[in-house]
Amino acid sequence: MTSDGRQDGLRERGKAKRRDAIVRAALKEFAARGFDATTIADIAAEAEVSPRTVTLYFPSKLDLALAHFDGFTAELAAGLRDRPEGWTILDALEHWLRTRFAENTELDELSEQMLEADPRLKGLANSRLAEVIQEGTRLFAEETGSAPDDFAPRLAAAAAAGIVSELCYSPERENIETAIAFLRAGIATLP
Repeated sequence: MTSDGRQDGLRERGKAKRRDAIVRAALKEFAARGFDATTIADIAAEAEVSPRTVTLYFPSKLDLALAHFDGFTAELAAGLRDRPEGWTILDALEHWLRTRFAENTELDELSEQMLEADPRLKGLANSRLAEVIQEGTRLFAEETGSAPDDFAPRLAAAAAAGIVSELCYSPERENIETAIAFLRAGIATLP
């Protein structure tokens, strides 16, 4: 390592590239062959790494299958939690939706194909999204001065979850605008 940390930065970038290659290979294999039929060896061969390298980055096939989606939900949670001062939770959601869905990546498409092909994985992904929605419910309740288990925050969070889920499949700009207008109008009617 050099005194300015360049070697460490290079090593970290190399690890990130290797991790991304493994995720891309896994999603490609899961989308093509299915989760159950794909082995760690298949993923390793596609990513041009050893099976041991795959398991060093991802302890299980399930961790690997949901890695891209977990990143997606982590981005959403951070966007809601770390919003700029003066922004409402809805402002933060709108910004995140517009930024996140500005372009649909190859990984987004592969992840979508994999989840559509495997109802178990889709159910797990939805449960992880539900955890983020719980956090959104809490933040919305704080913002409006209600309790998190009150009807209004739960309703707003459920509507937001439905919107995020639908936009995963139809992220076009006009759909985002319609979804946000719908959500803003619905929230405006809450007591």
